[in-house]
Amino acid sequence: MSDNLSRRRYLAGTGAALTIGTLAGCSGGGDGGDGGDGSDGGDGGDGGNVIEDVPSEIDDYLSEARMYDGTMADLTGQDEVTIDVGAGDVGFAFSPAAVRIDSSTTVVWEWTGAGGGHNVASVEGSESDFDNGETVAEEGYTFEQSFDNTGIQLYQCTPHRANGMLGAIEVVEA
Repeated sequence: MSDNLSRRRYLAGTGAALTIGTLAGCSGGGDGGDGGDGSDGGDGGDGGNVIEDVPSEIDDYLSEARMYDGTMADLTGQDEVTIDVGAGDVGFAFSPAAVRIDSSTTVVWEWTGAGGGHNVASVEGSESDFDNGETVAEEGYTFEQSFDNTGIQLYQCTPHRANGMLGAIEVVEA
């Protein structure tokens, strides 16, 4: 158990550093943007803070998920957040895999075009029931869902569940 915890802390630290470095590099400003808080509906510049105290329900669900490092992105304070569908080296991941958002935030899943056809579907135990309704491979396709109720949202790509294509959202009171 302690080896697993040590590994998780190591991965959390290195994953957070890589994620923040990658996101900062993509923002165009090098410093995460214009210093705004991301409440304008954009991506928040640097992707928010990293949360290491992940709810156990999310941590357990994502234990075999690709691109999950034991942390979650804190994207609270934004009206809209985007999650990539088909992320990672083979396109079998959601990025970020775990996020925390405020209630009434809209999540937009955007397909990268990598990894073949994907879908986004809630699983049993999720606070809300949502499904984009089809498997899509087209880059740029989007699916939106607003979350008004607080709680845990667990979801998957049904065709690639066995490959670890899992995601989770914690919705907190705004």
